Amino acid sequence: MIVVIDFGSQFNQLIARRVREHNVYCQVEPANIPIDRIKALNPKGIILSGGPSSIYEKDSPAVDKSLFDLGVPVLGICYGMHSMIHALGGEIRRAKKREYGFARLQIKSDSLLFKDMPSEFQCWMSHGDSAGTLPEGFKVTAATENTPIAAVAHPEKQFYGLQFHPEVEHSINGSLMIKHFLFDVCRCEKNWTMDSFSEGAIEQIKDAVKDKKMIMGLSGGVDSSVAATLIHKAIGKNLHCIFVDNGLLRHNEKTQLEKRLGNNLDMNIRFVDAAQTFLDALKGVTDPETKRKIIGNEFIKVFEAEARKIPGAAFLGQGTLYPDIIESKSAFGGPTSIIKSHHNVGGLPEKMQLKLIEPLQLLFKDEVRKLGLALGIHEDLVWRQPFPGPGLAIRIMGEITAKRLDILRQTDVILLEEIRKAGLYRKLWQSFAVLLPIKSVGVMGDKRTFAHCVAIRAVTSNDAMTADWARLPHDLLGKISNRMINEVEDINRVVYDITSKPPGTIEWE
Repeated sequence: MIVVIDFGSQFNQLIARRVREHNVYCQVEPANIPIDRIKALNPKGIILSGGPSSIYEKDSPAVDKSLFDLGVPVLGICYGMHSMIHALGGEIRRAKKREYGFARLQIKSDSLLFKDMPSEFQCWMSHGDSAGTLPEGFKVTAATENTPIAAVAHPEKQFYGLQFHPEVEHSINGSLMIKHFLFDVCRCEKNWTMDSFSEGAIEQIKDAVKDKKMIMGLSGGVDSSVAATLIHKAIGKNLHCIFVDNGLLRHNEKTQLEKRLGNNLDMNIRFVDAAQTFLDALKGVTDPETKRKIIGNEFIKVFEAEARKIPGAAFLGQGTLYPDIIESKSAFGGPTSIIKSHHNVGGLPEKMQLKLIEPLQLLFKDEVRKLGLALGIHEDLVWRQPFPGPGLAIRIMGEITAKRLDILRQTDVILLEEIRKAGLYRKLWQSFAVLLPIKSVGVMGDKRTFAHCVAIRAVTSNDAMTADWARLPHDLLGKISNRMINEVEDINRVVYDITSKPPGTIEWE
C-alpha cells in the first residue's frame, strides 16, 4: 500500500485516484498522523500532498521528521516537496515570480520518475514558494523558465520531489511519473481490485452491523444503489432502504429502481410518495440555496417518519463518495475549503442518533461503477450519469411548479433519448436540460409565440472536480432542439451551454 499524507490540497483525491488506477491500494492520512501509525500501516511508499499553506506560516501542517528515517521511499508534491526539503535542512523561500498554470518542464538530470520521457514537456504549476537551497544528497532533476528547482531527487534514500502537480491531467506524463514511483521506486504489486475491495468491505460491514438493522435512503443513483447492494450482500434483509419520491425526479425513476434493485436483487425497499409535500414547501421559492435547504429538511422529516416504522434500527447507510467528502469538508482534518453545501455528508446521523456506515467513502465514481458491475448490478443503472440530490429543482431556474417540472421532464427525456441514440451517453459525464426563468418571442406556423427557453448542458470529465463542455455534433444539437420545440408545449427556444468548470459549475444552481 501507499500512504498519502493530506496537507489540505483539493487535489489529494486525484493523487489517490492516480495510485489506484494502477491497481495499488492507497490510504489518505492527516499530516499529524503518529509515526507509530505509519509503521503499523507498513507502506511501500509515502506521498506528501500539496496544500494551500506556506512552510513558514504559523500553524502550517508538518509531518513528524522521523518519517524520513523509516527507510521508505517518499514523493513530495508541491507543498509536500517543500515540507520534505525544510524538514531535512533545506531552504524554502517566497518565489520571485509566482507560477500558476501551464509551464514547460525541462529535464536536467536522470531520475527514475522521468524514465522514458522526452527532455521537455508540459506540466501544471500552482505555487508561490520555491526551493532555495537543497539538503545534502539532493540533486535538481528538472526546471522551468520561472522555477530553477522544479524537481529534485535523493536516489540513495529514494526521496523525490516535484514542484508541479503530476496528478492533474494538465501535466503531460504525470500519471507515468506516479507509475514509476509505484513500481520502479517502491516495488509495489498490482493487487488491489474492486473484487478484493468488495470482499473486504462486506466482511467489515458484517463485523460492524452483526444482526442489527440498518436503514438507508435510496435515491436510485449509482452511488446509493451500489452502496445499498454492497450492504445488502453483507446483511441481507436487515437492510431497509427507503426511497422518497420528492416529485423532483426524472421520468419513470421509481419504476426503474423497483425493477433493477427491488425485483432483480430482492432488496428491501419502501417507496414513499411525498411529491406534494415537497412542492408545497417549495412554493414561491426561487433562491438556489434556500431550495436545497428546504429539500434537505423535508427529506429528513419524511425519512425520519418512515424510519420510525422500522423498530430496532441501529445503523444508517449512505452512498457518500470521496469527492463528496473533499468538496464538503476537509477529508481528514486538513484545511481544505468547503465548496458545496448539498452533499449527503453529516447532518442526518446526528438527528437520528444512528451509527453511520459509508462503504464507498474512499472510492471515485469510476471505481464505484466497476464495483457495481462486480456486484451484478444492471449496466443501465451502473452507467447512469450523476443526478443531483435536490433533483430537477436545481435545473429549474426560479419557482418550482408542477407544470414547469412537467416541461423539464419532457425535454429531459428527449435529450437523453437522442444522446443515447448517438452513442454518446457513456462518453459524457453528464447531459441534461435546464429550464430558464425567461420567455422569448418566437414564430410557430403563422402565430407569434412567447414561450420558455431551455438550455442543454453536456460536459466531459473524469472526476467532476473539473469539466469541459462537450463538443456535441451540430446535427445532433439541431435534432434535439427541433424535437423539444415540436414535442413540448410552451418551448420555443433552445440554447447550448459552452461553459467549462471552472469558472462555471456543472449544475446551474
